[in-house]
Amino acid sequence: MTVSTVHQPTHREALWELEAAFDRGDLITVFGCCTVDYDGRAASTLGLGRRLLVLKPDGTALVHTDQQQQPVNWQPPGSEHHAAVRDGRLRVRSVRSSPDETLLVAFESVEQLSAMPVSGRRDLSLTGSEADLREFLLDTPAAIEAGFEPLATERPTDAGPIDIFGRDSEGRPVVVELKRRRVGPSAVGQLQRYVAAIDRETGESADVRGILVAPSVTDRAASLLADDGLAFVAVEPPSDSVSAASTPADGADSDDAVTDTADDTDDPAATPPRDESG
Repeated sequence: MTVSTVHQPTHREALWELEAAFDRGDLITVFGCCTVDYDGRAASTLGLGRRLLVLKPDGTALVHTDQQQQPVNWQPPGSEHHAAVRDGRLRVRSVRSSPDETLLVAFESVEQLSAMPVSGRRDLSLTGSEADLREFLLDTPAAIEAGFEPLATERPTDAGPIDIFGRDSEGRPVVVELKRRRVGPSAVGQLQRYVAAIDRETGESADVRGILVAPSVTDRAASLLADDGLAFVAVEPPSDSVSAASTPADGADSDDAVTDTADDTDDPAATPPRDESG
């Protein structure tokens, strides 16, 4: 098991770690000085304090202090996690649509962020890793588009490493962002940042293109791609990389929610224990 941990990251570094962990479906813990706001069937606010935030791949969000076993604020499974850096803070939101509820944890500083794969889920099927998908596309670049020529993987930019960088049949630079499962607006945001970084390097006359490769995207992500002149190519990770595990676990498991890091809004979030029967 690989555990990724960063100590005292900048807000931008913490955001990149969160984006990668969301994409992998990791369990995430963030410890730091934060405020917590909840808006939904009621409203509540916790002032600045040192707290532990736990984000689970099923959409659960828990905020813990140094007292009691129950979280002081939480969101149930099926919520969606989002993150952004805004107004000098790392803002992590957990959003639920039915009923409409938002939990916002705004970190003034992050002392430690860890992400780790989880086990113990029932009948878990992994449809191949992002590395498997990358190797398949390097071997079969025409799966991206006819005439595409890969030039580099993990190409460094000031916005982070690009999964695959290459040129199209007309010689234009192409940024390819890979995702191994259905994704939302955050993946579009990543692609936008990488395209902008290559634009800055090469000049606007280079006509840099961006292509998002994933099994599928949400309707909102598709709309954002179209608005920005970016492309989407539907590709599943190689099927021969599929592995399965069946491990007893307590409680029922729900399908992973689409977890992304869409642009933040000013929705507040944070809540004491709530009646989930309604």
